[in-house]
Amino acid sequence: MTLKQQINDDMKQAMKARDSVRLGAIRLLMAAIKQKEVDEQVELDDTAVTAVIDKMIKQRRDSVTQYKAGGREDLVEAESAEIDVLVGYMPQPLSEAEIAALIEQAVADSGAAGMQDMGKVMALLRPQLAGRADMAAVSVLIKARLVR
Repeated sequence: MTLKQQINDDMKQAMKARDSVRLGAIRLLMAAIKQKEVDEQVELDDTAVTAVIDKMIKQRRDSVTQYKAGGREDLVEAESAEIDVLVGYMPQPLSEAEIAALIEQAVADSGAAGMQDMGKVMALLRPQLAGRADMAAVSVLIKARLVR
């Protein structure tokens, strides 16, 4: 079963259970997936769906930060509930040791010698880490590794 089918099945279950919070988050996710498919005129695979989910999670985390600064706890709770639903569709995150091992392998495979080769390393890692690690944190780790 593809991730998209799983999301669709979960939407049906949320309807039956009358879980309005979960249903709302899933409907937003399905709309974002459909919009991406229409824009690009392709059927999204699991990797692309994961990228859409990751983007939505980042948007909601940013919103939570803004709402907290504005003192809007009601909106913080709503966004946090959506984040909880969306995180359930993300693949299992990698441990720091697994990420470090993948970085070492990518550095070896690309023949990276310094900071000028960071793009090569990131290009190798991005497909492997999509949705499974925070790419900003991975970038910091790569920089630290290439400076050695």
